[in-house]
Amino acid sequence: MTGDIVLEVRDLHTHFFLRRGVVRAVDGVSFHLRRGEVLGLVGESGCGKSLTALSLMRLLPKGGARTIKGEVLLGGENILECTPAEMREIRGRRLSMVLQDPQTSLNPVFSIGDQLREAILRRRRAPGEELAREAVAALRGVEIAAPEQRLGQYPHQMSGGMKQRVVGAIAITGQPEVLIADEPTTALDVTIQLQYLKLLKRLQADNGMAILFITHDFGVVGRMCDRVAVMYAGRIVECGPVRQIFESPAHPYTRALIASVPKMHGPIGRLATIEGQPPSLMDLPAGCRFASRCPLAEQRCLDAYPGTVQVNEEHTADCWRVTQS
Repeated sequence: MTGDIVLEVRDLHTHFFLRRGVVRAVDGVSFHLRRGEVLGLVGESGCGKSLTALSLMRLLPKGGARTIKGEVLLGGENILECTPAEMREIRGRRLSMVLQDPQTSLNPVFSIGDQLREAILRRRRAPGEELAREAVAALRGVEIAAPEQRLGQYPHQMSGGMKQRVVGAIAITGQPEVLIADEPTTALDVTIQLQYLKLLKRLQADNGMAILFITHDFGVVGRMCDRVAVMYAGRIVECGPVRQIFESPAHPYTRALIASVPKMHGPIGRLATIEGQPPSLMDLPAGCRFASRCPLAEQRCLDAYPGTVQVNEEHTADCWRVTQS
């Protein structure tokens, strides 16, 4: 069950300023997330999904990346205007993130217990024994066996699935309002993926948090998400409830993505492909960014970027051929 809007992103622009030009990696992204909801953010590699997440956390990579425009409203407060000290109080407490590679998320020279206790101390001060109890409870909450023994272990002594659970425990120990999960199942095998997705759904139900789930896997979207936003070349081109997007995709790019997913039933045939390549983010076209790869493109698609069309109350698409129902 979803509730009030807890996170709203308005016209977010994050660019890389390089010597050879400006890379418009996130170029006008808008979406909202309700309390208790899972919103999937999908698209090809390089479309700007992860940089969108890092922009929300204000953890942009060094080397010229800057958010130059937009608003990120967390509980109505624009956190892009917060000071670095204020952001440190927000991260982990109100807004947390699970990165896609747990091997690089955990410090190899500190034990699991040290890293969990540090996360708990960010939320509140507590005596050592109480910290240990909370750390054990956090590991037990993400279904890690023998949590008392695990506290003394180091990341290299744990499997990829175990490390991903530890990262999840660290992220939710502050009981955040919003959890950003950036392709958290990419490094896991299929059976562990399923277990981890079930775990995330249970943790969400227990804590009532909203989740922004970044992935390129429509199978994961169908299992995890309430709504889905489809991203292409720095923009969200379609957004709506998962069932509507799967049954009646409005944007040609969304239709192409869904068609390229292997079918488990029916006759065996060639997989559908999307011809061509996405445009350079340093030299974006004036029109629709998918036009050069779209079989339905017209002259107006090349001339100007389409406005956002309200297909119905919850479903939007950026396409000249889409009409409001």
